[in-house]
Amino acid sequence: MQKITKEVYLKWYEDMLFWRKFEDKLAAVYIQQKVRGFLHLYNGQEAVLAGALHAMDLTKDKMITAYRNHVQPIGMGVDPKRVMAELYGKATGTSQGLGGSMHIFSKEHRFYGGHGIVGGQIPLGAGIAFGDKYHDKDAVTICCFGDGAARQGSLHETFNLAMLWNLPVVFVCENNGYAMGTSVERTANHTDIWKLGRGYEMPSGPVDGMNPIKVAEAFDEAITRARTGGGPTFLEVKTYRYRGHSMSDAQHYRTKDEVEEYKKIDPIKQVKDIILKENYASEEDIKVIDKRVKALVAECEKFAEDSPYPEKNVMYDAVYEQEDYPFIEHKIK
Repeated sequence: MQKITKEVYLKWYEDMLFWRKFEDKLAAVYIQQKVRGFLHLYNGQEAVLAGALHAMDLTKDKMITAYRNHVQPIGMGVDPKRVMAELYGKATGTSQGLGGSMHIFSKEHRFYGGHGIVGGQIPLGAGIAFGDKYHDKDAVTICCFGDGAARQGSLHETFNLAMLWNLPVVFVCENNGYAMGTSVERTANHTDIWKLGRGYEMPSGPVDGMNPIKVAEAFDEAITRARTGGGPTFLEVKTYRYRGHSMSDAQHYRTKDEVEEYKKIDPIKQVKDIILKENYASEEDIKVIDKRVKALVAECEKFAEDSPYPEKNVMYDAVYEQEDYPFIEHKIK
């Protein structure tokens, strides 16, 4: 893993702050009904992505995740303006406005989506890794899912085959505590989700998901293992989301005081404190970064607002049609 230098801390601060403000803006325009459907925000979990990206080789490694998926493609190189446009349902979006919030995708930047089916991406992540191993591509797949998805049966099927075939994949449970609204303590008789990997003799362990340094170190070890033929790893990254599961979540399952307690160890605050303590930047320098982030978010919003909606025929072009489908004798004109 490359050394965590002054430049890394400054990049972490700016990236994580931008991701936070990007999501805040989406929350605001959602209330204005400019973004429709479901909206799942990443606020509080930024250290997971920051640390992971630091350990990844973005020229070849891949990522797949669930529907809390707006900022991951941005981190992997996708233009944030196109991501926001996709949420607006505009033609300039990553999928021409046809995917929306839960289905951001970029083959070019090796981001294989948000997926709306809980846990649906887990076997797909192993499949991507299988393809890389089969074609000898020296790439590692990061497969992320939440604590709720860890209860899906497909996780066990996938873990079994990933170990059997020694696949270059890192399974990451972003445990933000409550799944859709039910705490980990109420869904199983154990709270250490990482121990599920032990049943398959998969290297597994917990990670402090509020600290990007700890995340980077854990990911570096797991990615190195996968890239050098050591097979899969399962990381339970213990993090926290400040907002609800989605915008419709009333959050009756937790107190405001609990959220405020977690904000005391906010990943952006932790990195900023290090920057100031080590004199990597002054308060004035931080203000310049803050201003730059605010301007970029505004630029993304304007791009999405000004972009056109896709033509109706685009929807039909994206649907599979077989002209000579068997058993159908008469076509409806």
